[in-house]
Amino acid sequence: MDARFTDEQDEIRRTLRELLGKRCGPEELRAAVDTPAGHDPALWTTLAEQLGLPGLALPETYGGVGCTATELALACEETGRILAPTPLLATAVLAAPLLLALGTGAQRAELLPRIASGALTAALAVPGPALATALALTGHDPRGEWAGGGRAGGVQARRAEGGWRVYGQVDQVLDGHSAQLLVVAAHAGGFARSRVLLFLVRGDAAGLTRVRQTALDATRPQGRIQLRHVSAELLGDETVDTLPALARLGDTAAACLATEAVGAAGRVLERTVEYVGQREQFGRPVGSFQAVKHRLADAYVQVQAARSAAYYAAWAAAAEATATATVTATATATATATATAREGTAGGLALAQALEALRRAAAEGIQLHGGIGFTWEHEAHLYFKRAAGDELLFGPVHRLRAHAADAAHVFEEAGP
Repeated sequence: MDARFTDEQDEIRRTLRELLGKRCGPEELRAAVDTPAGHDPALWTTLAEQLGLPGLALPETYGGVGCTATELALACEETGRILAPTPLLATAVLAAPLLLALGTGAQRAELLPRIASGALTAALAVPGPALATALALTGHDPRGEWAGGGRAGGVQARRAEGGWRVYGQVDQVLDGHSAQLLVVAAHAGGFARSRVLLFLVRGDAAGLTRVRQTALDATRPQGRIQLRHVSAELLGDETVDTLPALARLGDTAAACLATEAVGAAGRVLERTVEYVGQREQFGRPVGSFQAVKHRLADAYVQVQAARSAAYYAAWAAAAEATATATVTATATATATATATAREGTAGGLALAQALEALRRAAAEGIQLHGGIGFTWEHEAHLYFKRAAGDELLFGPVHRLRAHAADAAHVFEEAGP
């Protein structure tokens, strides 16, 4: 394993950092989150046209750049540094990989080039506050009970003339209020033969109602969607097992979220170090006091450790995707079982460590900025809310670690 970044990876990071530095300052960020969509469409178009960011990890066949999950995670680190208001996570990290993995040839050909060009945004709609469970980050649910279990609640799907109809409500959908395409997880077959399938719902479909919700983290907009017998298209075919696909997506998503959190933690720590070096108390810079140095040094070590874990998780996710793509048909079942046993380990642990590092760095930033750090006008609180909001959506941290330990059989006794 070569842990060094390639010249291409370094160039992606450098170019993206320069562009975001020019186009997404604190004022632009606040203006974007106050819009109905919660992000800046002009910035998204620029990122798509100049850098190909939405299609970074999509094959060139579909108009993508052809990179791996590692490059996508590194891009997320740069967007996380400044909490860039874009639909990158919802579209490129959560929705596009499912379309690529499960979609039919016609669905891929129609949708993926539009996503890669930035013309189409998408969102993954998972019923209830169960996104972390659906992605196998905080638990393993072989029956998909998180989607309603065929009982009342969740989202139900039934056959209708000419296709499928879906009915139900989904809260806390990342960019669900503005995405032009929804990938909806729904139960089909009733209670006795219930199974989870994924459906494509157009943003302008009849019977679909969407509203933006007030979220703790305004830079991570969420929507509530209501489906009233909405016409839907099955993603792939009924023979596809969606639960393993969602679980495989979970490790990649966790790696991207971890690098994003590390980028945010590094940025808020940089700003804090800069501030305490300038602010004076008792005739000397605050940063010269030993107690302040110790606190910042501890935060720095935690951020660097989280960065290493996040980079490893990104590399492991890319390596796993490559191995899965090259596995032979006869070994598919074995490979799937092996991948399922490892789900949530590297990615989940990295995400737990990164969220802790971000929370620590943001808390130190708020306190060491003094009175200004507690104000609404200062950006420090945005980083703290990102840490808390992500833990609510994808954690909590102790469950991420507990599930990773269970998946790796850490606490099981060795056999004779």
